[in-house]
Amino acid sequence: MKELQPDGETSGDDTVSGREQMRAHIVEVAAGLLASGGRDAVSTRAVAAAAGTQAPTIYRLFGDKDGLLAAVLEYGFAKYLADKPPLDPTADPVADLRAGWELHIGFGLANPALFLLMYAGTSPGRRPAAAEAGLAILRTRIRNIAAAGRLRVDEALAADLVHAAGTGAVLALLAVPEERRDPRLADTMFDAVVTAITTNQVETRNTGPTTAANALRAQLPDLAMLTDGERHVLDEWLTRITH
Repeated sequence: MKELQPDGETSGDDTVSGREQMRAHIVEVAAGLLASGGRDAVSTRAVAAAAGTQAPTIYRLFGDKDGLLAAVLEYGFAKYLADKPPLDPTADPVADLRAGWELHIGFGLANPALFLLMYAGTSPGRRPAAAEAGLAILRTRIRNIAAAGRLRVDEALAADLVHAAGTGAVLALLAVPEERRDPRLADTMFDAVVTAITTNQVETRNTGPTTAANALRAQLPDLAMLTDGERHVLDEWLTRITH
């Protein structure tokens, strides 16, 4: 059996797997330090000591502290996505959206340092790949609302509103001591956003063209009787209506 070397590698054919194991171990250790002490606790020296390795190993595996934090960020998003409830196409799409919302709020309050790194510690104009995966799930939930004939605004705006409101609600709650947090804030925010983006019931008539256009646009991939070109043109027309 190959032995783990001090720098986190192994001898022989196990070099790559040993490196990946050490990398995963360091990320988990760094995530633990982040949770207990915040971002300042994740120094290269502290992580190396807690992981039972040396600082050069961290530099070799992650480049620098920013590279390590980026890996912790991806780890956090993966943990977040793993807990997301599965999409249920037969469920009430608004109730399905609420389930995702409640998970988002709960995750943020249970993992404040990680949430701040995920949503307040990124560079402007850049979004981690894992964050895109989370938004893709949100967009699917929004599309299901549109397909049910209940979306009042276009899908992109609806997804942005829900994302901004959910993130803002967590940040607002984290900004005050736990004992002073108003548990009604997140629920009230969700109700306000849902009121802004949805109709009260399935309505494709008597609400103007936007709701009907959203519903039809959500069904475009299933319109097999149309060619790709025809679906593309129809999508352009429907998008123009919803904007």
